[in-house]
Amino acid sequence: MTSIALAEELLLLAYDDRTGKATGSRIGLDLGMAAAVLVDLALAGRVAYVAGNLVVNDPTPTGDPIADRILEKAAADDPHTPAQWVQRLRHRLRQHVLDDLIARGVVQDVDETQMDGYVHVHRYPTCDPAFEAEIRKRLADALTTNEIPDERTAALCTLLVATRMEPALRLPPEEAVKAHERLEQIASGAGFSGTGNLEDSIVRPSVALVVATLSRAITAALGVPKVI
Repeated sequence: MTSIALAEELLLLAYDDRTGKATGSRIGLDLGMAAAVLVDLALAGRVAYVAGNLVVNDPTPTGDPIADRILEKAAADDPHTPAQWVQRLRHRLRQHVLDDLIARGVVQDVDETQMDGYVHVHRYPTCDPAFEAEIRKRLADALTTNEIPDERTAALCTLLVATRMEPALRLPPEEAVKAHERLEQIASGAGFSGTGNLEDSIVRPSVALVVATLSRAITAALGVPKVI
């Protein structure tokens, strides 16, 4: 695995660097992070999609504490569908991810608890912007060129669409539509959208199956977008 996990990438994109507050859909972020941990495990060859379920095919730890905790849990549990897994994993996952980023000095915990501890308020502004800068550069390269992105970046693009986190890209309106089309194109080319041929996928078919089913699970959980 890389030095920063996909779930952490999603969280850094979703949180405002200065205010340290989450933007956009909270449940979308939580579902996306749950899916992201499973995607990282698939990229590491630890889980696969088999007969409608996500199953562990290699229980060897990856070295990432959050992913390994979930891997151990999945190995000891009965198989579950992607939809069941994202719901089971999303609770408390965000705090685990934040704690890991705090421990590594990427963000800081600003405690603004009020009313003698009855109202707990925490903000998580960025300390080390290098991580998010690298994420945004990868996404910018993927969106503005016709180059084929790597598996992790393609998966991140797909999760951004599924979780409706595209506003986190902070693009002006005139560029947002084109970016959405490119994100959809990447997802299709990777076999993540369910519309392409997995044999023509730019990523490993085993990974494409995991990402595609998790993406559909997130979309179903969030329901039909509200039209304002």
